Amino acid sequence: MTDLQALRVGAEQVLAQATARLVEMQDRPLVATRKDLLDVVTDADLAAEKILLEGLQTLTPGAAILSEEHGASDGSTGARWIIDPLDGTVNYASGLPWFSATIAYQEDGRTLLGLTHAPLGNLFARYVRGATPTINDKPAKPSPIALLADAVISVVLTAHFTEAEVRRAAQVIERLGRRCRGVRIVVSGAYEMSLVACGRLTGFVGIKADIVSHAAATPLVRASGGRVTRLDGKDSDDADFEKLATNGLIHDELLAALKGA
Repeated sequence: MTDLQALRVGAEQVLAQATARLVEMQDRPLVATRKDLLDVVTDADLAAEKILLEGLQTLTPGAAILSEEHGASDGSTGARWIIDPLDGTVNYASGLPWFSATIAYQEDGRTLLGLTHAPLGNLFARYVRGATPTINDKPAKPSPIALLADAVISVVLTAHFTEAEVRRAAQVIERLGRRCRGVRIVVSGAYEMSLVACGRLTGFVGIKADIVSHAAATPLVRASGGRVTRLDGKDSDDADFEKLATNGLIHDELLAALKGA
């Protein structure tokens, strides 16, 4: 086992502990605090984050950590973890199953390891640089659909969008509603991009994609054979808010449909 594979095993154990805590807490009364516009953070976010922070610090004591709620901590090795302890908090707090926790490990700005677990969505996605990406222990393989008219696309429209961002997302939805088989709004970016990597979704469009929710899933989609770009067609990196992820086959047609949106 390589050092990176060994790190994956350790990180998976920590992630599984965090998601087990989320499942355990979901049916209990939750304490929710307003965070950004209509968005919220719950005590479950913080409980899962605590498990991840402590577990990953034990695995790699010198690594920095960037977390959704805790923010950034300094490290001494040049490596860092990027974590979202609960991606899809509004879904989770409403009792819906469409949420995930995700972690990515980077060295020199390159993601070497990415894990996403949606415990009630029947999905565990694994990306290790140089190895075959997997979903539920099977090689990740995007959909073979080649026409936008046959595609099912998820679009993010969430509570922390400004009025202008809501209008832009609505324009994306309107255009796709006339051109593809189905439009879905799930709002758990790492989960949705993992669904693209394994062919359950044909594409995903996010216009305000933060790094913590997408650092693990972006290389997963690419390693599976899909594409991830901005809406102008340029490759999307961690700093870009725009994430358009597809199976690759419909990518150019989807870009054309959203041009100017």
